[in-house]
Amino acid sequence: MTLSSKISLQSGQPLSDALLTSCDREQIHRPDAIQPYGLLLIAKADTLQIIAGAGDLEARLNPNWLGQSLPDLLNIPADGLKLSGGKALNNTRVSGLQDETFNAQFHVSGEHLLVELEPLDSRNFLTWEIFSQIDATADRFERCPDIAAVCHHGAQVFAKLTEFDRVLVYRFQEDGSGCVMGEKRNEAFPSLMNHHFPASDIPRQARALYLRNRIRVIPDIHYEAAPIRPVEAGTTGIDLSDVQLRSISPVHLQYMSNMGVAASASISLVVDGILWGMITCHNATPRILSEDIRAACRTLAGVMSRQLRNKEELITYQERLRLRNAIEFATSHFDPAASVKDNLQRSVTELRSLFPCDGFAVIDQKEIKTSGKVPEHSDLLAIRDWLRLGSNGGIFCSSCLGKDYPPAEMWPEASAGILAITLPFRTSLTLVWSRVEIVQVIEWAGNPHKGAPDHDGILHPRKSFESWEQTVLGHSHRWTTEQKQAARRLRRSLIADYQTQQLRELNATLTATVQERESLIQQKDFLIREVNHRVQNSLQMVASFLKLQARTSTNEETTEALSEAQHRIAAIGLVHRRLYRGDQMGMVDLSRYLEELIEELCSSLGEEWQAQLRMVLSPVSISADRAINVGLVLTELVINASKYAYGGQAGPLYLSLSVTGDRLTLTVSDQGRHDINLNGSGFGTRMMKAVVGSLGGTLTYTPLSPGLEAVMAVPLDINGPASAHEDIPDGLYS
Repeated sequence: MTLSSKISLQSGQPLSDALLTSCDREQIHRPDAIQPYGLLLIAKADTLQIIAGAGDLEARLNPNWLGQSLPDLLNIPADGLKLSGGKALNNTRVSGLQDETFNAQFHVSGEHLLVELEPLDSRNFLTWEIFSQIDATADRFERCPDIAAVCHHGAQVFAKLTEFDRVLVYRFQEDGSGCVMGEKRNEAFPSLMNHHFPASDIPRQARALYLRNRIRVIPDIHYEAAPIRPVEAGTTGIDLSDVQLRSISPVHLQYMSNMGVAASASISLVVDGILWGMITCHNATPRILSEDIRAACRTLAGVMSRQLRNKEELITYQERLRLRNAIEFATSHFDPAASVKDNLQRSVTELRSLFPCDGFAVIDQKEIKTSGKVPEHSDLLAIRDWLRLGSNGGIFCSSCLGKDYPPAEMWPEASAGILAITLPFRTSLTLVWSRVEIVQVIEWAGNPHKGAPDHDGILHPRKSFESWEQTVLGHSHRWTTEQKQAARRLRRSLIADYQTQQLRELNATLTATVQERESLIQQKDFLIREVNHRVQNSLQMVASFLKLQARTSTNEETTEALSEAQHRIAAIGLVHRRLYRGDQMGMVDLSRYLEELIEELCSSLGEEWQAQLRMVLSPVSISADRAINVGLVLTELVINASKYAYGGQAGPLYLSLSVTGDRLTLTVSDQGRHDINLNGSGFGTRMMKAVVGSLGGTLTYTPLSPGLEAVMAVPLDINGPASAHEDIPDGLYS
């Protein structure tokens, strides 16, 4: 019997929120029990003493198992049980009672060591027949043309390998639901090919376990769970995520019973670390998968997953290549001399062919150019205004426009899905590719709305898995990831063209302006040369006059003052020359300026200073007036070091210029011997205090053994806040 229902997805998700919430809350990894076909031992990880277990341990392993040492009970060397990082040991064979042989797997769970014992099949393991089947299957997978073929062949291979009644290859969709893409069955079960399953059938925590454990076997769903005992061992709620024998959720067991399944096996398909889908095996009677078959299933699932990734990558590559060629073809018709707007409006036909769609529109401030089937002009203008309000990075994509933009519910036959590009030009442009409504009929394996919790809060799974059809309205074909990426590339290309056009127009304007001002610049350059020549001559005359006065003066203090004034004038003259030679009027490279200034000071103080000087200067540009002030302070500090630290002789002198954040630091230090007068009021001290104050900085002194270090710190910003000068010792070196 087939049920039909016409449901619009505007009413909400097709699944019950209560069902999803209840499933996601279930602690399926902490069942406190195992499936009884195997045994479980729990020991302390540090002492290896067995404190709990599950299953018929007394009859199948040892009547006195509790409290024993794990290595003694299993006859395993204790050194072989050193685990780290929760990794399982290699398979270990353990002999049991009743002529049973168990395969032992070891896992770490917190402070406990878990040992699961699974009975082995008496058949040989990993036979040559299975090896040859794996090799042939891998070759067949590689020759499959697409994903559908891989899924179809995978179902055939796993059905033959496991001999289960029905094998489904199940792929997860973007919304968490799944679709059967491959099937192999006999008459024991009906077909579920192309059927959909709601996301609640495999909740989030179950998917996490499927990523962690790639194969899961339930030999008989009607088993009676074997609880972990004794209860007083304190293992209640222990994490059994890695245990293959872990007991199954009662909800899932009831779910399979409702499907008529007596035994199942689930094999994960993992692509790039993401759960791509599942291979689900169903049997109408109890059935177990032996160890060799499970190993082959793991290997084949890995081979199949790699081929699924290869097919997806091939499809993605082909789609990207097609879209890139389509964009290049569409934009190749653009006229380089025309505006981007004109090119877009003239190329609506070519642009429409970029993406499979029913219509295309270029929307200007008021003008609209269209091709194909699109909404009314007033609706397009409203969509443009709505898109401008969003923060979508200039790209908007929807395959259910009515859900995102409610007015679109009124005209799904004109547009049920759009891909839009908003261009941030001076006059904004919007490009819209439109797709009309596609009425879809989704065939579900049972009504996905059933299975919500009862009034008592107990979750009951769906009882019916007969085909149930859902008619989906208001949707268009989905826009692919490659199409969205191509839209972003097109947007970047159009913005670049617009910017190039703006630059071309700006360059034309600038060219005319430059030509107009070139004559003015030439005149200014002539005047600057003349002014520089006159200023330099004037400074040289003043310096020569001061030098002559210093030579003729008989007063030692006057001679020193005149010499210092001469050095200060030289510093100002050097800045002036650098200003004239520099590329940026008004700005000076302070490091080069200070280097040249020191060279001139050393020439005047004596060539022997060159060998004593050490400089580490970081490049920084500051305004000329501030450079002059820094130069004056440096000149004063060097002269003071020469006079007071070394008594006029050459001595070691260290200079550094550094930039930290928004401040520059000038350091001058010597190794001389001198007395520091903190109460002096000499001209040099007063001058430096005034200059540093005008820079909004500080000047501090630190006595060394021997020597003295002077540090001036000033803000780079010319509008930096003025600083107090209490740190400047009044009268230092006076």
